[in-house]
Amino acid sequence: MDFVRRSVACAAIVAGSVLAPAAVASAAVTVPFQINPYGSFDFPSVHCVAVVGEQPGTVTITGPEERKREGRSGCLQLSEVHWLNLSSAATGSTPMSSEYPEAVLPTGAGQVVVVVVHTGSSFVTPGVATVYVP
Repeated sequence: MDFVRRSVACAAIVAGSVLAPAAVASAAVTVPFQINPYGSFDFPSVHCVAVVGEQPGTVTITGPEERKREGRSGCLQLSEVHWLNLSSAATGSTPMSSEYPEAVLPTGAGQVVVVVVHTGSSFVTPGVATVYVP
């Protein structure tokens, strides 16, 4: 009987360790930019969001879901995304994709600052967000 209890306990620990990362990875959180990129009166409004928790150590910069459902973009196409992990001092940058503006940043875990800079015009205020990446 003691063998059965130990076997069940070991199986539960193994199952928990296998399923826990999947549960954590699926708990994505959408964080709006504290400062959204914005330009002159003739420039369309822009609303970028940072999505964390889809994959450990990554941030996805994209437009909000309601914009996607409307078939509109949320972030700027002609943009470059720069990031700084305040916990590890790692940095990086990448351009937004051209079809539907989105960028996946391999930031690593920790507190991360993200800046979106429009490369097509100097009249657009850079967007800024701070997020905690699991």
